[in-house]
Amino acid sequence: MPDQPPTPGVDLAALLADRELGLRALHAAEGAPGHAAVHAVHASEMADPSPYLLGGELLLTAGAQLGPDADGYVARLVAAGAAALGFGVAPVYEEVPPELVAACARHGLPLLEVPPGTPFTAVARTVWRLMAEARTRELRRVTEAQQALAAAAARPDPVPAVLRRLAASLGGRVVLLRGGPGGGADSGEAGREVPPGAAAALEALLARVAARGGPATATDSAAGWQLSAYALGGAPGPGGAGPSSPGPGSPGPSSGAAPGPGGPATAAVPRPGSAPTPLPAPVLGVAVPERTPGDHAITAIAAVLLGLLTTHRPAGTEAAALTRLLLDGDPAEALPPGPWRVVHARGAGDPRALAGALGTVLLDPRGPQLRLLTDRDPAPQPGWRLGVSAPARPGALPAADTQARRALERAEAARTPLVRHSEAGLPGLVDPAQARAHAEALLAPLGPARAATLRGWLAHHGSWDRSAAALGVHRNTVRQRIARCAALLGRDLDDPDVRMELWFALRTLDSGDNSPVT
Repeated sequence: MPDQPPTPGVDLAALLADRELGLRALHAAEGAPGHAAVHAVHASEMADPSPYLLGGELLLTAGAQLGPDADGYVARLVAAGAAALGFGVAPVYEEVPPELVAACARHGLPLLEVPPGTPFTAVARTVWRLMAEARTRELRRVTEAQQALAAAAARPDPVPAVLRRLAASLGGRVVLLRGGPGGGADSGEAGREVPPGAAAALEALLARVAARGGPATATDSAAGWQLSAYALGGAPGPGGAGPSSPGPGSPGPSSGAAPGPGGPATAAVPRPGSAPTPLPAPVLGVAVPERTPGDHAITAIAAVLLGLLTTHRPAGTEAAALTRLLLDGDPAEALPPGPWRVVHARGAGDPRALAGALGTVLLDPRGPQLRLLTDRDPAPQPGWRLGVSAPARPGALPAADTQARRALERAEAARTPLVRHSEAGLPGLVDPAQARAHAEALLAPLGPARAATLRGWLAHHGSWDRSAAALGVHRNTVRQRIARCAALLGRDLDDPDVRMELWFALRTLDSGDNSPVT
């Protein structure tokens, strides 16, 4: 039977439930009206339409060329992969021929009766509408699963969290195998139990993909379950199968994993005192009772995340040294032009998971906070406080490192998950909490009304007339208020240094106010 199109199908039950169509099930496969899924609609009065079917169609006919061999007609439709047969009553037949009903029952082909008042076009339009709705639901499901998997990857226990989320999204079981059949630190499983036959077949499939020279992906089915296995990439540690390891079809080391004759791969056990056997790449196994079109996309997203979290990459000592070189030295020759962002972070999560969520392997975990370098615009991450520099070229990374450090200090002071460096000049160089405390103490004697007058007067460079016009008062009122401000503050308002300090204090207190300066 040909493969069905990779789009969500329409259950026959949905068509039967449409009262306007008035369809009636004369035979349902395996006794379930909605068992078959329709992926297309084709109307034909040919004696043998099977050469024109791709599989998954609801074939509509009035039986004009049915002929006496109903059994052969149905057998050819089943062989071509038809999902169901819809028979239109009138004008050729007043009822569905009993021999056709019997033939569909023998071959397990669902049979629907289409009443005289229902055009075949109406059936086709209903199928297209239901398929579009199913496609929308599937896209929404994939999007929600992607967001949930990304959030799981940022948790303190990212690998188990991603496995649990993937199993929940697929409604099946997932297995992560690292370090060969014996497992490893990042091995794990999650989800519902599977029948013993399916579990054994999945184990064999994982061993096949994990073996050196094995395929990157493999699929199988057992005990009514659909099975898949995916190699997640490079080796999990030094000496493992990395980019330089043999690829598919290349002979691997004699001490590595090799497939046994007619069975799953087996791992060689090193002799005492010998060099450790290189470990195969991590492998993800998935078992689902029924595969839906969105499952592959969801699994692919999880495979990418698990690959970032488990495979060996320069996220330890090598990346720390490289990041320090880039941030503290002259990285202009070592990096693309960018722009790049420096991120300083504090939190209780896994640094590697944070790096993966930010799309980078350039991570320095030493010091009072993490330092990362990324070419993406970071978003807040659960369990972390982040300070993000302004976009910078490679030659400006040392300054960006300082910006990120100060942004993290501001994030911690404000108890917010992420602060970006955006403001240049003096305000960006002063701690926000300290600046606000100073401004409140300095302007405390004035009160709101006098502070507003002082702000308007300073904004107009001490002009009495323009300040009065902006404030809507007489110029003498402005003079009196400013004189009173000077007395309360004990400052000479003709001194430019005093004016600068007062202006900075007023703007600090007004930082949360987006109204224009008057």
